[in-house]
Amino acid sequence: MNITANESSSSTCYSLINPVVQKLVPTVASGLILVVSLIGNSLIVIIVFKTPTLKKAINFMIVNMAISDLLFPIFLFPLNLVEMQADFWLIGDSLHQTLCKIGFFLLTVSATVSIQSLILKTVDRFGAVVMPIRGTPLISRRLCLFFIVVTWIVAIAANSPYLFTFKLVEYPGEMVMCGIQKSSANYYVLAYFIAFFYIPFVLLTTLYAIILIKLKQHAHPGEQTANAEEMRSRRNRNVLKMAIVIVFLFFLCWIPFTTNQTIFYFTPNSSIWFSCNLLLYDSFTSFMATANCAVNPIICLIFSSNYRQGLKRLFKNKP
Repeated sequence: MNITANESSSSTCYSLINPVVQKLVPTVASGLILVVSLIGNSLIVIIVFKTPTLKKAINFMIVNMAISDLLFPIFLFPLNLVEMQADFWLIGDSLHQTLCKIGFFLLTVSATVSIQSLILKTVDRFGAVVMPIRGTPLISRRLCLFFIVVTWIVAIAANSPYLFTFKLVEYPGEMVMCGIQKSSANYYVLAYFIAFFYIPFVLLTTLYAIILIKLKQHAHPGEQTANAEEMRSRRNRNVLKMAIVIVFLFFLCWIPFTTNQTIFYFTPNSSIWFSCNLLLYDSFTSFMATANCAVNPIICLIFSSNYRQGLKRLFKNKP
């Protein structure tokens, strides 16, 4: 929704906040996300492509998420910086209209690529744990690269309507919002969130529940289990822990934002959304959504010894 208040609305809502602090806090917070996301995601991409043992389908999906997360530091942060430093949106200004359209489009493209990558990663883990007798990965390297291209095509196609429907909308009380005119695309927004957030959430939860049950059944396999099988199960558990945390934090960051958006567009009385508390909550949910782009590199380095070793080798090889 990304609301920015004009003149009287802004002064009323933020009258108790020092104007310098009002701009400094979100700028510093966004700058922190920028630094962590830019450095962290860049390192993940480099580590995978410089480490032969990491060139597997699940790591390519992580790289795909890292590339999509780089949209924030490269494109979205400059747009957010312009918005944060300006005291108001100008409806008739073509630059502000363009920033409004591109900003939300890039944010949702990044999220859509990420959620598709999470689904593919989960399917890959599902095949490795539930159907290990196959002998070959459920998603091969070549098929993985094909799916990666598909994730971007689907993401751009699914979010392209935002380029035409998103604009600066003026509400009573001199409130200007970067969003969709209510009633013009309400059901599109709802369908998008259902298709790319709520259904995937149920699907991923179901698949991981099956995987965990399967691993629990093999937790005490008996003396006949070979060492290779034990090592494979241990490796699957380590990868699974990392994958579950990535999925959990993704939805933790995004569900408040999507829920907030859905309720807003289907609330008959829009004026109640322009109280100070709800404006601050809207800013918080938007911040949480963008913060997700800095989370995955940290998770990978915490949970995966392969990524930590790759990082060490990367710095050791520097002249």
